[in-house]
Amino acid sequence: MDFIYSVFFLILGLILGSFYNVVGLRVPKKTFFSTSRSICPACKYTLRWYELIPVVSFIIQKGRCRGCKQQISVLYPVVESLTGIGFLLAYLYFDISISLCITLCLISLFAIIIVSDLRYMIIPNRILLAFLPIMVVLRVLSPLDPWWSSLFGAAAGYGTVALIILISRGGMGGGDMKLLGLLGILLGFPYILLAFFLANVIGLAFSLVILAKNGWKRKQEVPFGPSIMLGAIVTYLWGGEIVLAYMQLLW
Repeated sequence: MDFIYSVFFLILGLILGSFYNVVGLRVPKKTFFSTSRSICPACKYTLRWYELIPVVSFIIQKGRCRGCKQQISVLYPVVESLTGIGFLLAYLYFDISISLCITLCLISLFAIIIVSDLRYMIIPNRILLAFLPIMVVLRVLSPLDPWWSSLFGAAAGYGTVALIILISRGGMGGGDMKLLGLLGILLGFPYILLAFFLANVIGLAFSLVILAKNGWKRKQEVPFGPSIMLGAIVTYLWGGEIVLAYMQLLW
């Protein structure tokens, strides 16, 4: 039975990963409902069902459109693979539980933000609003102790980035502020602060890689949304252990 569930969550993640690619690409441009069929962005070739199989189609087609032979962005299979593997590992880690649902929610939001933030440097309000009721329901079903930790977490996440924006006059974006506030509902206080700290560490490492690749151009903008999501996921999974290890170092 574990094997069947494992295969199910892997396939579910791959399929949803493909859908999240579409969401991340279309929602920022407000074209999500403009067409029911997927097309090649270069030649507008309408993709057939066998060209939309997550990861497999990309490999068979050697990363190129069958119509115009243009290179297909590697972002598509990467997001599909990350979502599929993430769903599988989440099931193996938590089994069927509310914690699994919370982790799947975080992975789903992570997948969408990877696409939207890397492609457009935008975290759409519509995406955050869509996940807001889901996160609230999950926390109602599995409240933190104390219950007001979620409220404090949301306020701390939102307020911390708002303060940075105010002091730095735009050092971070409004999307990052809203995202961290949303994640505060799930993580609570003070773990949302740990998530933000980890996000900065991850973001710094990612920025150094991007800057090195682009010739160390100081004005190169680097999306921060994916780093926030990674920090949140790590905090949700191992936040308690990280805090405990840190306290042991102090003592």
